[in-house]
Amino acid sequence: MLGFLTALHDSGFSTWIREAETVWAFPTVLTIHTFGMMLLVGSAWVMDLRLFGIARTIPIGPLRPLFRIMWASFWVNLATGILLFIADPERKATSLLFAFKMVMVAVNLAVCSRLERAVYSEGPDPVRVGSTAKQLAAASALLWAGTIFAGRLLAYV
Repeated sequence: MLGFLTALHDSGFSTWIREAETVWAFPTVLTIHTFGMMLLVGSAWVMDLRLFGIARTIPIGPLRPLFRIMWASFWVNLATGILLFIADPERKATSLLFAFKMVMVAVNLAVCSRLERAVYSEGPDPVRVGSTAKQLAAASALLWAGTIFAGRLLAYV
C-alpha cells in the first residue's frame, strides 16, 4: 500500500496539483472544495436549524430541495477531495485526523439520508417534526461542524 501511495505522490498529476505555479491547480481545487463544503454544510444547517425550531414560520416542505443541493455538493466535494488527496496521499492516508474526517463524512451521509426520510416520510409538507428528526438534525449539525474542524486542522497538522 505504501508503494502505491508513493507512486501516486510521485506521479506527474500529483506533482502538478501540488506544485504548479498556476492558479488552476491546487488553489482552484481547494476553492471549489471550499465552495462545495459551503453549499453542503450551509444547506444542512438551514435544515437542521429549522428542525430545531428556529424560524418556525418557514414551512418545512419547501426546504426539501436543500437535500438535492447537499447531494450535488457532496459529489463536487468527493471529486475535489480526491484531487486534494492525490496531491499529498502519503500524509493523508496515514493521518488519524484525515481518517476521523472521513468517518464523520460517511456517518453524516447516512444521517442526512435518514433525516430526509424522517422528515418527509409522511408527506411532502410535514407539519410537525418528530423527536427522531430533531435528534438526526442535532447529529448532522455536530458532525458537519466536526468535519469542517478536522478538515481545517489537516492544513496545519
